[in-house]
Amino acid sequence: MLIAFLVLAFAGPLLVACSGKVKLFDDWRTADRSPAGIAPDPARVREAVVQVYAARAFEWRGIFAVHTWIATKRAEADHYYVHHVVGWRLHDTGSAVVSGPDLPDRSWYGQPPELLRELRGPAAETAIDGIETAVASYPWPDRYVVWPGPNSNTFTAWIGRQVPALRLDLPPTAIGKDYTGTELLSRAPSGTGWRLSLFGLAGVTLAREEGLEVQVLGIAFGLNPLDFELRLPGIGTLGPGGPAPAS
Repeated sequence: MLIAFLVLAFAGPLLVACSGKVKLFDDWRTADRSPAGIAPDPARVREAVVQVYAARAFEWRGIFAVHTWIATKRAEADHYYVHHVVGWRLHDTGSAVVSGPDLPDRSWYGQPPELLRELRGPAAETAIDGIETAVASYPWPDRYVVWPGPNSNTFTAWIGRQVPALRLDLPPTAIGKDYTGTELLSRAPSGTGWRLSLFGLAGVTLAREEGLEVQVLGIAFGLNPLDFELRLPGIGTLGPGGPAPAS
């Protein structure tokens, strides 16, 4: 049983590493941070927009995990706000939460973003109110722990739980999404079910969007038969609506 678990846990990250799509070593000062052209141009799209993105984490961490963030634009606004948690900002400002004007679909230090969720129009405008409130009430702005959390994915999962209209289904590679502090039972990030978590070290999620997902030491496996999806360590979500492997 232990051998089977280890094989499943590391086969996905190994495939990602061998794919060559993740740079195991890089220089953050020269890594690509250009926009991907996914976000609507605010000069032409005047309605409100909410987008949630994920990109492989920097350097070798990318074979295991993604970094996630949320971009918002109110109706008639000419720019986006980007909300996420960045570990190194904690040392500079005393808070890991970054929330301010920025390009919404930048590459994350060499890794292209993938759009996870989008809302537009009145639904987006209403969601932005909830998102801004959730950003301000994030419980761990003065803490950042790569594993098991709280980290950038803990932050995005927190937003999802506070704003269920997002129906935010974070991939199994969003390590840290299962961290809920001392709260053992909480809503799933999508708001469509429930999660039982033991300090982010182990847990189980059962929800309409996520399906059934089991997490042990940050390694998550799952199945959503309603959407014909598999959720695999390192690889992410596979299925008709899921991202391509090793994206």
